[in-house]
Amino acid sequence: MAKKQKKQSGGTGGTPATVALTAAGTPFTLHAYDHDPSTPSYGEEAAQALGVPADRVFKTLVADVDGALTVAVVPVAGQLDLKALAAAVGGKRATMADPAAAERTTGYVRGGISPLGQRKRLPTVLDASASSHETICISAGRRGLEVELSPEALADLTSATVAPIGRA
Repeated sequence: MAKKQKKQSGGTGGTPATVALTAAGTPFTLHAYDHDPSTPSYGEEAAQALGVPADRVFKTLVADVDGALTVAVVPVAGQLDLKALAAAVGGKRATMADPAAAERTTGYVRGGISPLGQRKRLPTVLDASASSHETICISAGRRGLEVELSPEALADLTSATVAPIGRA
């Protein structure tokens, strides 16, 4: 069962993602749930636990575009179109990044990578479908913790390019 928490103003602590949101003064809602380590899909688990349609829950993937790590934020209900991601950042070829490199560069563990508060800020592309929702849910920086915010706020905070990079 999901537990819902409103942002605490003036508080300290939290994940790097929630700290970044608080520092920016961005409105958000935290959603915590009991994570099952044996789950095959962290994103689908989050959608079910929160009772939110899977097209409103977005996963954060790290890809290698022409030798540069790039963040892709796409709905958990679909997949990342690597060709579209490469095109969105002016690249030629994209492959999924080595998980260890993604963890080391972002400072987060796989299944808990957030596009916010990363150790090293990476170019970010947000799937255009996010714009059709008032709010979306993304990882708050650890498994079992999601943050709900407007797609516009996410794009602003990450300086994201918004492009159609997801596919069903």
